[in-house]
Amino acid sequence: MRPFLLLASREDDAAADSEVAAFRRCGGLPADGLHRIRMEAGPLPTLDLDDYSGVFVGGSPFTSSDPEAEKSDVQVRVEKEILGLLDEIVDRDFPYLGACYGVGTLGVQQGAVVDTTYGEPVSAVPVTLSADGLADPLLAGMPPVFHAYVGHKEACTRLPDSAVLLASSPSCPVQMFRVRTNLYATQFHPELDVRGLVERIELYQGNGYFPLGEADSVIAEVRRTAVTHPSRIMRNFVERYART
Repeated sequence: MRPFLLLASREDDAAADSEVAAFRRCGGLPADGLHRIRMEAGPLPTLDLDDYSGVFVGGSPFTSSDPEAEKSDVQVRVEKEILGLLDEIVDRDFPYLGACYGVGTLGVQQGAVVDTTYGEPVSAVPVTLSADGLADPLLAGMPPVFHAYVGHKEACTRLPDSAVLLASSPSCPVQMFRVRTNLYATQFHPELDVRGLVERIELYQGNGYFPLGEADSVIAEVRRTAVTHPSRIMRNFVERYART
């Protein structure tokens, strides 16, 4: 099988390693089935998409909607490089699944309005599939309503005409969308099980995703809700697009 490519941008080594482990675990991928590039560590190397089965984009400490003058040089470079690669990915309709930061990348590339209107604290929220979501092959086997983990400062306020809304939640109208046939973005984290989320909560204390000093109570709260279905999206993506 050709590996899947994970474009990551977490500067903290522990967070970066936890993320790649979560993608492998929830996607059912062996170690050599996922090739990670840490975009924050240096310029994006020349890539041939034909070497891969598909592309994942993980979460990020970057906020796409921040004023340009407030973005670091690293963020500006990463955004420029990923948007450049997305031009090719979209043009080819190459399999793509962006989780959380995927909305801020594919959404921006397509002309969506992405801002802080619908940010959500770290929590498990009920996600409802639209009629298009119920019919989408990537969501095969998913119930009409399921719980998923979220934690983000920005979200999509208005989808572009090119996008199809697949899922929403009471506190965030755009939880998942599709562009063309094979390009997907989720605001929730399909790659996170409770183990992965707890690791992330412990690593990102003080980063504004929940009140400082409340990590233990946030962990206790997310443990109360069973979140088991979103990882099926990861498995469906891998099974649908894996190429030899």
